[in-house]
Amino acid sequence: MSTNDQLKIDQDRLVAAWGRMLPITMNSTDNVTVKADEADPKAVRIHINTAGHNMYSFDFLCTYVDSREVKVDLVDAERAGQHIDERGEPVQELVEDYVRNIHECAQALQELTHA
Repeated sequence: MSTNDQLKIDQDRLVAAWGRMLPITMNSTDNVTVKADEADPKAVRIHINTAGHNMYSFDFLCTYVDSREVKVDLVDAERAGQHIDERGEPVQELVEDYVRNIHECAQALQELTHA
């Protein structure tokens, strides 16, 4: 990996691109919000409300390691507004699916992020 392979896109453009692309890679009934991470211009914060009656919501931090690779961290998991243990199997499966969707979105945006 080249040390020059840094993200070279304005954070506002990055957030806008994620906001357009991520809903396409997700379950169409899930609600997705993408915001800038105020502490890191190479990161976006992703909030997902799941579809259906489960009332789960998840917050992820997606940080660009370089212009192509992202690191995805689960920040919070809630059900009906209450914090939950994300280690349970049904929640873990949802988290894994969402992390995969986030990585798919990052791949789809490589044309924009890899200058």
